[in-house]
Amino acid sequence: MLSYFLTPIRYRPVFRQFLRREVLGRYRGSMLGVSWAFINPLLMLGVYTFVFVEVFKARWPGAEQSGGLAFALRLFAGLMVFNLFSEVVARAPTLISEQANLVKKVAFPLELLPFISIGSALFHFFLSTLILLVSILLLELQLPATILLLPVVIFPLLPMLLGLGWLLSALGVFVRDISTMVGVFVNLLMFMSPVFYSAKSLAPQWQFWMNLNPLTPIIENLRLIAFSSTMPNWGDWFLALGVGCAVALLGAWVFHATRDGFADVL
Repeated sequence: MLSYFLTPIRYRPVFRQFLRREVLGRYRGSMLGVSWAFINPLLMLGVYTFVFVEVFKARWPGAEQSGGLAFALRLFAGLMVFNLFSEVVARAPTLISEQANLVKKVAFPLELLPFISIGSALFHFFLSTLILLVSILLLELQLPATILLLPVVIFPLLPMLLGLGWLLSALGVFVRDISTMVGVFVNLLMFMSPVFYSAKSLAPQWQFWMNLNPLTPIIENLRLIAFSSTMPNWGDWFLALGVGCAVALLGAWVFHATRDGFADVL
């Protein structure tokens, strides 16, 4: 079971081929092709900036002097993390069921599929990050040195996504309702995560419940290093990493325990 974590290394050519197909296949047949991966987040940032700057006149607590653009950028940073999470988790229940032909191929490592899904989501996250960095540079005329910690801040989310990918893809083979349930959960989680607001702006009793959300420390730490030139909250970081590793081990165990039944169901 622990060998699952080394699957991308053991099957490097297969991983590269399927990851490339996953990224390019999404835009195959469109006139602009992969350019849409860059255009979509750019348009999204433009819409948020217009809505919160011109319509709502919104101001982020502690950054009122920077105006609505600061609000839009902080919202965009939170949305980047949430989109990374939702892109992997929302698709996870159908990863195996949509690849029934691969299940019958004994030589294909099915445990590689969540890695491919995460790789595709990270590609889009990277493009959104470029847009965020350019926007911060235009607003502040410089980038904080702490932004170099962005890969470190995001890292605890990856084992969690991997574990959820294994767990939900395995359960999705046997319980097709999982896909619909996960879709509803992801939609609700957007408003239960500090995407459109800061967790610190909530009342203390609500902050406790908000901190139980595994996305909260990732989003809050990203905002710290990107907008406040502040080091991440390492206590929250280690806690998120521990939760992520536990979810990864649970997902690997469930996937390993159920994979022999995939072919019979599909």
